[in-house]
Amino acid sequence: MANVGAARGRGGETTRELIVETALRLFRERGFEATTMRAIAAEAGVSVGNAYYYFSSKEQLVQAYYDQAQAEHEEACREVLQAERALAARLRGVLRAWVRISEPYHPFAVKFFKHAAEPGNPLSPFSRESAPAREAAIALYREVVEGSDDRIDAELRRELPELLWLLWMGVVLFWVHDDSPGCERTYRLIDRVVPIVDRLVGLSHLPGLRGVTRDLLGVIKELRS
Repeated sequence: MANVGAARGRGGETTRELIVETALRLFRERGFEATTMRAIAAEAGVSVGNAYYYFSSKEQLVQAYYDQAQAEHEEACREVLQAERALAARLRGVLRAWVRISEPYHPFAVKFFKHAAEPGNPLSPFSRESAPAREAAIALYREVVEGSDDRIDAELRRELPELLWLLWMGVVLFWVHDDSPGCERTYRLIDRVVPIVDRLVGLSHLPGLRGVTRDLLGVIKELRS
């Protein structure tokens, strides 16, 4: 009986993955608004009831995409995080890895972003519904910081993972609108911005700049509240 249950579990996971892949393809081809759950079910070869069994809405399908993309990003970062100890090299590698693995989703992102950017939309990266993917992403940037051997102000080190996540959000916005071949401009942006971030972080522990660092962190904390 245990083997039967395991087989059913694998079958269910396969169906779930098929529905997600089909939905993402249709979102790219038709747009988010024009794609219905009925169309997704028909293209995936499952009943509408079965599609709703796994996902109660199109929004849940997008959340599944967030989770899937985050898992792919973490896997793509393993090599650089194991090999590099300098903060700049680790951050550059993680950001460039995201652009690389996200390339197949670029057409979808261009059509989808206007929905995710709406304040209060559950698909927003800042929404309560997106919290698992957001927290996983911040954890990845925490690994970037904690695995670095750079000297960093202690208070900034605690806040830096979330600040780097916000930097990544800026890169995502730029990438969505990047129509250069292979998103070349996004790669150039990363290569130009990372050294600036690295220099600012490196200066944070100097006595003359600690006060400025504290003031900046105080503003960030106030904006959170």
